[in-house]
Amino acid sequence: MDIKDIQNLIRFVSKAEVAEVSIKQDDIEIKIKTLASVPAQVASQQIYVPQAPVAPIAAPQASAAAPANNSTTSTEEENSNLITVKSPMIGTFYRAAGPGKEPFINVGDAIAPGKVLCIVEAMKLFNEIESEVSGKIVKILVDDASPVEYDQPLFLVDPA
Repeated sequence: MDIKDIQNLIRFVSKAEVAEVSIKQDDIEIKIKTLASVPAQVASQQIYVPQAPVAPIAAPQASAAAPANNSTTSTEEENSNLITVKSPMIGTFYRAAGPGKEPFINVGDAIAPGKVLCIVEAMKLFNEIESEVSGKIVKILVDDASPVEYDQPLFLVDPA
């Protein structure tokens, strides 16, 4: 069983909403436990939920919000041609192979399919996330050593 098989297994378990899976093959044993199998008290300590700022609703701000919506729309139109590279698993995002080492990629770097973009650590396994597209890195959306969720956007790539 290679790393790709393990990654696919992790993806399958997270989608299937199974609490626990155990596989034994030759001399390899893999156990996957999801947060559903962890007691609620412990699970609440491990889940990161960003808090959205609450803005007071007032009539003057409502009229000021109209131009802001136009700028948001133009930003979305600019980003519509960009490709979003998403995390294939839950884990911890790392930009470099180790502390003090150069990041795999930076904003402005050209990438091609197969180029390593980052590492996502899941269950003490360091999984290299490779590019499936070619283009130029426009934005890195996640801070180094921060938790990421399955399907969370990591990078914006300009395919031009």
